[in-house]
Amino acid sequence: MCAPLCLSLVISLLGWISLKPLEGVGAFLSPGPPPRWPCSAVGARCLGEERIPSMDLVALLKSHFLCHLIFCYVFIASGLIINTIQLFTLLLWPVNKQLFRKINCRLSYCVSSQLVMLLEWWSGTECVIYTDPRAYPKYGQENAIVVLNHKFEIDFLCGWSLAERFGVLGGSKVLAKKELACVPIIGWMWYFTEMVFCTRKWEQDRKTVSESLLHLRDYPEKYFFLIHCEGTRFTEKKHQISMQVAQAKGLPSLKHHLLPRTKGFAVTVRSLRNVVSAVYDCTLNFRNNENPTLLGVLNGKKYHADLYVRRIPLEEVPEEEDKCAAWLHKLYQEKDAFQEEYSRTGTFPETPVVPPRRPWTLVNWLFWASLLLYPFFRFVVNMVSSGSSLTLASFVLVFFVASMGVRWMIGVTEIDKGSAYGNMDSKQKHSD
Repeated sequence: MCAPLCLSLVISLLGWISLKPLEGVGAFLSPGPPPRWPCSAVGARCLGEERIPSMDLVALLKSHFLCHLIFCYVFIASGLIINTIQLFTLLLWPVNKQLFRKINCRLSYCVSSQLVMLLEWWSGTECVIYTDPRAYPKYGQENAIVVLNHKFEIDFLCGWSLAERFGVLGGSKVLAKKELACVPIIGWMWYFTEMVFCTRKWEQDRKTVSESLLHLRDYPEKYFFLIHCEGTRFTEKKHQISMQVAQAKGLPSLKHHLLPRTKGFAVTVRSLRNVVSAVYDCTLNFRNNENPTLLGVLNGKKYHADLYVRRIPLEEVPEEEDKCAAWLHKLYQEKDAFQEEYSRTGTFPETPVVPPRRPWTLVNWLFWASLLLYPFFRFVVNMVSSGSSLTLASFVLVFFVASMGVRWMIGVTEIDKGSAYGNMDSKQKHSD
């Protein structure tokens, strides 16, 4: 009698955790019919007025908490296994540093590619790249600094998808806030792949960021170094404060971006010059005013992203800090003009192209799922059949805590749960 009751409690608790919307997040968490999108030039299907029952069933399946439970379990279990393996690879560092790096690139791919798999295969999100056809063959064949606007909850995931499409996801880097290093699995993985962390206080970061970047000069793998020069996600409040600072400094106002922080970019260019070949200026937007969220991706919601990529040879970026800062401000004025044009026309300049999805993100997830799900289900069956109230209560508690942990990690990406960086009073000085 206790076993069915406890199992019912498990399902109820996990259902509440997985399906209860977070406050302020435009996530589509309730089971229901899939969205209907208009026809597009990139092959999006035109859905008629009649709903397709099989599509409704697929949408219901994707939004069900049991699917989320499987994804979360595979991600957490595989992530902790990989973090443990990474810990042991530290023994290689004093013996063969480059071998240590190559192994950790592959281990890093095993974790980050699971999130890319959710975006590309589970939600089916489309990403059209607008770029110069002459520059396209160079993508993935060279190290590059990627400057991406920071407005959407999944913009980092779109950056990862870009790296994956061009085969450099495992080795790619990011300039990330130091707090993310404490996030289990992702943050710990980043530590072993020599990610560059910053406190966003330049007096503290000047030396540490420069040293971390210099360590990447002999990195054995191709990589994209992703940097959000705005420093924090765009919100109306932050934008208002940022434009007050722009006015005080005599800089042109931006409509779609925050004022870029120039010192982090300048030290990145200076530290990686002659190692990185180009700056990829990337401007991201979503069609039909979509508001993408990581929870939406987990629920299988399909988004339609457009990404404008300009390849700028690093030789064109000035070396002097003041000139580099002026160059970056001009770049963001151009990015703002591209966003304004997109808001009017729904398209970016240059030629649209859709890089093919690589199968390895899906293969990687299927490998970990086949490795981990069978013992997991056997464990669950044994727990339920044991009939022990104490054992089942412990089972409920473990998964409740694990599910809340996953929600906390997802919450890190949410705009309304973002950092207060950029939200300081206008009287507080805005420093580059």
